[in-house]
Amino acid sequence: MTDTVEIAVTINGRVHRLTVPPRRVLADVLREDLQLLGCKIGCDQAVCGACTVLVDGMPVTACTTFAFELDGRAVTTIEGLAAGGILDPIQRAFLEHSAFQCGFCTPGMILSVKALLARHPEPDERLIRQWLNANICRCTGYQMIVEAVRTAARMVSG
Repeated sequence: MTDTVEIAVTINGRVHRLTVPPRRVLADVLREDLQLLGCKIGCDQAVCGACTVLVDGMPVTACTTFAFELDGRAVTTIEGLAAGGILDPIQRAFLEHSAFQCGFCTPGMILSVKALLARHPEPDERLIRQWLNANICRCTGYQMIVEAVRTAARMVSG
């Protein structure tokens, strides 16, 4: 077994060439090596969704995804959504609806919604809740989150 693995991963549109130990998880690479602190560590067991990022457009838990698995792939973090200082429509909708309290779960929620709307531009409440079932909000802001997703869907498709 090798001590390190060399990978090239695109993170938020920028290619990063990294040397990582085989057991190093993406969350640690993002937070510790690249200072992308939007990826939160909540449970370290892929249960809470706080560390959700997008890999090739699909939500994954960064706390259980090994960094070496990302060689040649594209990762989007919450820091990669705003473009030129302009918030993504989903971020704007979350602000408009105060769809957060403590904010700890918000990055993971927003990235899950980004993947949802890319596949289902006009989701109903059942589908919204289904896509967000892997993201826990300990402050119980779910109704505001659902309303924000509905508004974001109108912004994105409208």
